[in-house]
Amino acid sequence: MARGLDHIVLAVDDLEAARKAYASLGFTVTPINYHPFGTKNALVQLDGAFLELLSVHDETLFPAHKEGFFSFPAFNRDFLKKRQGASMLVLRSHDIEADLEAFRAEGLHVYPRFDFEREAAQADGSLLKVGFSLGFLKNPDMPQMSFFVCQNHYPENFWKKDFQAHANGANKLAAVYLCCEKASAQKAFLSGFSGQGEARSFDGGIFLDTGDGVIHCLEPSAMEALYGGFAAGAGVETAGMAAFQIVTDIDKARACLKNAKTPFHEVGNDLILPASDLFGCALILSAAEQ
Repeated sequence: MARGLDHIVLAVDDLEAARKAYASLGFTVTPINYHPFGTKNALVQLDGAFLELLSVHDETLFPAHKEGFFSFPAFNRDFLKKRQGASMLVLRSHDIEADLEAFRAEGLHVYPRFDFEREAAQADGSLLKVGFSLGFLKNPDMPQMSFFVCQNHYPENFWKKDFQAHANGANKLAAVYLCCEKASAQKAFLSGFSGQGEARSFDGGIFLDTGDGVIHCLEPSAMEALYGGFAAGAGVETAGMAAFQIVTDIDKARACLKNAKTPFHEVGNDLILPASDLFGCALILSAAEQ
């Protein structure tokens, strides 16, 4: 079963500062929401995918890491002890049990499903129930990143048009860029994770079209060659997510960046905010294909 891009977890030290920063770039950002297991988030909703700005709220609520169990909040807390940035890549699940069974059949290391519900703050201040089932995988070659699938049980309460209208014209999470020394070694894992069959190899990396967003996994030299070093991930020493790409109205996006006095680089037709200026993960803003 094919699994498209669902969201990226962007772990930050100061959630309110991250909300303000993304808002200044022309994104509509949701109010802060609280997980029952001790983290808090704010979202940037796009067309079928989203960015999750996440930070620690209350460590006393954290479930502990233990054999055979993956603790979402503990992983992000430990990630933030080293750096800010994209801590997790998440693909969309339509049937969590079927996906976990498929992962096992592929020989991937999976953890038991994790289910939770919370109340989501709406633009008018009201609250609606949302609920999710998560299926985590372990990638031994990229231990500083987590990968999981997410099934949304109340999409009608989660997705809101008000939250998907952005001043910069953003509408789609087009791609993510993973960076590691031996990118080709991730071919089997990413193919199994996405359910899309074999990824395509090329000199310096691999390319996998999920059908709803692209996963690139590049060696550092290939990543640097692609965007002149501007999209290299700050702190991605061995393996991690260096950048993500959003399709937008490029003229509106440029105007928002200039209005916010935010430094950016233009490479071809893309606008790039380096990881060092955006909480540890670079943002590539691209025009829609004509």
